[in-house]
Amino acid sequence: MDFSKIISLLYTELAGWARYGVRLIPRLALALIILIAAVIIARWVSRWVRAGLNRVSRNESLATLTGSVVRVIVVAVGLFMALGVLGLEKTVTSLLAGAGVIALAVGFAFQDLTANFISGTMIALARPIQVGDTIETNGFTGKVLYVRIRSILLDNGQGQTVEIPSKDVFQKPIINHSRNGLRRIEVAAGVSYLDDLAKAKRIAQDAVKALPFIVKGQSVELHYRAFGDNNIQFMLWFWIDPLTTNAAAAQSEAIMAIRNAYTRNQILMVFAGHTFDLKQKLFGNAEEKE
Repeated sequence: MDFSKIISLLYTELAGWARYGVRLIPRLALALIILIAAVIIARWVSRWVRAGLNRVSRNESLATLTGSVVRVIVVAVGLFMALGVLGLEKTVTSLLAGAGVIALAVGFAFQDLTANFISGTMIALARPIQVGDTIETNGFTGKVLYVRIRSILLDNGQGQTVEIPSKDVFQKPIINHSRNGLRRIEVAAGVSYLDDLAKAKRIAQDAVKALPFIVKGQSVELHYRAFGDNNIQFMLWFWIDPLTTNAAAAQSEAIMAIRNAYTRNQILMVFAGHTFDLKQKLFGNAEEKE
């Protein structure tokens, strides 16, 4: 074994690497400058995107996520440019191909997550609902607490929160009780066949109009709708401000006001005959014992 030849070959190889490294220094410096510039530009662009989205959607989650995605994209572009300067075009091609395969695999594996992300983004941009709105959707009613990318969080008014996936909210009907700033409350009742319907209508409307939470300038409507077995049924509607008045409490107060007004004016709200017979039987027996 000739050690002198081995040492000579090693020296030649190392010398070649050294000469190549010296020639590569300008490229390395340029690539490093490109990468640093990409990072700085990514921060600026991310801030601009977040600020712009906050003005449009006021959704902090969407703005933060979009800003982060834009930042990653800008840095990735800078990295690919730096690799191209170093003459590593094949590496860039391999990275892009690998990224495409990974994105495809992730898309198939997390279809629901992707659907929720896209739906949440569309909700944030179109803004069919906003934080503070009272809505009905997917069988739930409540006040919107958060509009996130993945889900919508509701307060159902019963000490519980309901989290609904964004795609379900986006794909299904939404009843927004706060869109015009007012909410209409409905009360169903009835009066006997013996009473004057016009008088009963006027008394019910006046009783509800006197309630303090009724929105001034909005009409209190009452319409008879059907002939029942024991009474003539009607529907009464009035308007409240959902920001200051609880809908369930308002409906309860309206029912009590109508019932008290009918009692004072001797308007009969007939109930089922067998209930009346049972009451008479119970109280009649008590009176007989006395």
